[in-house]
Amino acid sequence: MSKTQNNMKSEYLVEVKDLKQYFPIKTGFMQTTPLKAVDGVSFAIKPGETLGLVGESGCGKTTVGRSMLRLYTPTGGEVIYNGEQVNASTIKHMRKEMQMVFQDPYSSLNPRMTVEDIIGEPLDVYKLYSSKGDRRDKIIHLMELVGLNAEHATRYAHEFSGGQRQRIGIARALATDPKFIVCDEAVSALDVSIQAQVINMFEELQDKLGVAYLFIAHDLLVVHHISDRIAVMYLGRVVEIADADELNDKPMHPYTQSLLSAVPYPDPKMAKERKRIVLEGDVPSPLNMPTGCAFRTRCKYATERCAQECPSLTDRGNGHQVACWNK
Repeated sequence: MSKTQNNMKSEYLVEVKDLKQYFPIKTGFMQTTPLKAVDGVSFAIKPGETLGLVGESGCGKTTVGRSMLRLYTPTGGEVIYNGEQVNASTIKHMRKEMQMVFQDPYSSLNPRMTVEDIIGEPLDVYKLYSSKGDRRDKIIHLMELVGLNAEHATRYAHEFSGGQRQRIGIARALATDPKFIVCDEAVSALDVSIQAQVINMFEELQDKLGVAYLFIAHDLLVVHHISDRIAVMYLGRVVEIADADELNDKPMHPYTQSLLSAVPYPDPKMAKERKRIVLEGDVPSPLNMPTGCAFRTRCKYATERCAQECPSLTDRGNGHQVACWNK
């Protein structure tokens, strides 16, 4: 391996380069139109880092996570894990190190399996134990790691609350000792008080195990709390990436500014001082995207150039990248 490749490998655990995911949609007799769910997304995640991915529903956040793990076969672009390209043949040995925690803890767990079997399934698939006793010990250790008791092992998923089910899903994801986990709206289906517990647990696990996260969510307060850096998506493209505090304090893209202005603040004085930026117009259909910048139809700064050319992410200093002609 060359010196430059080695340096790349040590700096980033996961790299996404110009990732595209198009789905053919039937739009007439013998006619299909590509729905551009993800259209040229690029970012990188360092070992032990959390990158938050935010945006409104339908912007392609979940599709990015699933395409990275090849739950969908990407239409274009590439994903590199630990210096090696993720493709149909390499994903087989990478699955062990790249896992996913799904949004809905109600439907992502098999109702016919006990908790012990749900958590133990990845251990069985990768033969990660030497005896039945060793398997049992590993399962109990994983349960303790996520705050579940050993006596829960023989119960079924429907006997647990939403927060406990999500803990089971997290224990299952941790069973193969992964280095990277995609957390797909992992707390959005939970009560607010339970959300805080699960987020704190994610942070503790990161400290203990050094795992990196792609944390997908639409709640900016949650994402700001857990993330080192945040990427903002709009209609299949990343429009801004920055350090979490910098993005929160100095958002540059008009869409990010609007998102942050809508975050509810508990302090009435602060809430009064923050001006709500209301976007006009509706989100365009991904089947019939506007020319140039996709956000221009709702942007007060839009110019003729925005209609003609789509801006790419450019560094504005300190790693703060923005895709906008006028900011």
